[in-house]
Amino acid sequence: MIKIIKYTCIFIIISFNLITANIEKSLSYKKHTLKDTYVVSKEKREYQWEKISKQLDDLMLFQNENSDFGILKNYKNYNKKPPLAIEVTEDKYNIVKDKYGVKQNQAIPLYNEKNIQIPERYARDGTLISIIEKDSEYVKIKVIEMEGIWFVPIRYVKKIKTLKFDKAIFVDRKNQNICTLDNVRNTWKIRSMNPITTGLDKAPYQFATPLGIFVIQEKLLEMPYLEDGSKEKIGGSAPYASRFSAGAYLHGVPVNLPDTKHIEYLWSLGTTPRSHMCVRNATSHAKFIYDWSKINKTLVFVIE
Repeated sequence: MIKIIKYTCIFIIISFNLITANIEKSLSYKKHTLKDTYVVSKEKREYQWEKISKQLDDLMLFQNENSDFGILKNYKNYNKKPPLAIEVTEDKYNIVKDKYGVKQNQAIPLYNEKNIQIPERYARDGTLISIIEKDSEYVKIKVIEMEGIWFVPIRYVKKIKTLKFDKAIFVDRKNQNICTLDNVRNTWKIRSMNPITTGLDKAPYQFATPLGIFVIQEKLLEMPYLEDGSKEKIGGSAPYASRFSAGAYLHGVPVNLPDTKHIEYLWSLGTTPRSHMCVRNATSHAKFIYDWSKINKTLVFVIE
């Protein structure tokens, strides 16, 4: 059982677990800051600090129990579209998902040792893993937030040198908010608390921001995006984009062509899912994340 004791600007998390995440407010970015609880269109919203604390506990345990870390990678199916999993469904837009709801497109096939021929399920691009061992064909891994030992073709795995993740970003799809945290001497310092909009689950052009624990893999000062339905026509761009899974980025307010000037804020931030999978921020907050985060060393937790 976890109990949260609140002081003016401090949250102390007390637990009977061996490892406990201490969370303390110490904002670095102070624009558009949300309170711990607030109201949007007469609906109560909140920061789910207990859930965040539990996720950070699990991360610390995962780090303590493992030493070699990596990222599962298959952005734009560069490493080959995975074969069909044992149980899949297909919708009217030809979107194939495994029994856990993970799309085949840009996914990574996970095999168990009893059947190395057909994937048991899929994992998402950008997912954090620990590497147990590898041979010339397969890597034996553990996946954070997933039980069991899995085997993955070696082309889908990128080993990283990071031994400890000290920067974390929490994206809350339910409450449409985001917070960033630094681990400073075993205390997680809250650096920002802001409104966002996540991806809307409305195929074929819009998709929900994926749930999971991901590693920031790349950054773009300006992220161009295509017009809906086009494979080549650029519709506009979004500034200060940090990619964490497939085509999902943390970015600032998008601007449709022919306009190119940055927009700081939209009234819709913090309301309901609206984007195409990405996490839309105020532009200055996206810049804060862009400057503050580190590639291969910053985690993005997407929670519900």
